[in-house]
Amino acid sequence: MNGLQVEGAARRAANSQALDRLARLGLACRGVLYGLIGFLALQIAFGGGSGGREADKTGAIEMIREQPFGTVLLWLMAVGFAALALWQLSEAVIGRGRTKERVESAARTVVYTLVTAAILGLLLRGDAGGSTDEHSKDLTAKLMEAPGGQFLVGLAGLGLIALGAYWLHKGWKKRFLKDLRTGEMPPKARELAERLGTAGYLARGVIAAVAGVFVLQAAVTYDPDRAKGIDATLRSLAETPAGPWLLGIVALGLLLFAVYCFFEARWHRV
Repeated sequence: MNGLQVEGAARRAANSQALDRLARLGLACRGVLYGLIGFLALQIAFGGGSGGREADKTGAIEMIREQPFGTVLLWLMAVGFAALALWQLSEAVIGRGRTKERVESAARTVVYTLVTAAILGLLLRGDAGGSTDEHSKDLTAKLMEAPGGQFLVGLAGLGLIALGAYWLHKGWKKRFLKDLRTGEMPPKARELAERLGTAGYLARGVIAAVAGVFVLQAAVTYDPDRAKGIDATLRSLAETPAGPWLLGIVALGLLLFAVYCFFEARWHRV
């Protein structure tokens, strides 16, 4: 299959009504995942723990499995996230926007594919693939073993800090609104989506930036164990002078972002 055939297939997929509906299901599933991560983080902040679960995608997926009809819900989420991955892949291949937007779509494709794989792993093997903390440390260790590994890990840390800054800017400037069909939204719904998205992107930005600092520390000290995933990054916020209140605020931001995802499922430009 040549490049033109690949692009043609991507365009047909992007214009598919079935993919549109499944991608919106995936956006709603993303809201469920963020909501559960925020709930687990809130438990850590004020409840003294999270029932032994990691406050990340793995902990959220395992929590869903334990609920009534949890397996059915996980299969729906697997389909939804797979559709999100396919949608973003089509956006990356077609390239309707600028190069930056195509790169963002490619990065989202990877993220949604990994989430799909984690859900399928839990459904088919009983294993979601380990926590984000384990993945972060393992990946950092492997990078450090490569030629110039310490430099590569440092670049990864800077990249995460830059991503955090980007999300903070996107939330503060409300740039996320361009992804919504705001002209079709009732005024109150638009206003609420604006507030939810702002809080959510600010919370995500804080998490990414702090995680980047830890990866940068791992590079400077040549110690992969200093790298942290989502769970350890969230727990570290409770160890700051602000105490559990900072983690509580960030957790609340994740919960608000979860609600925003449902607005995306209804009004996103798919």
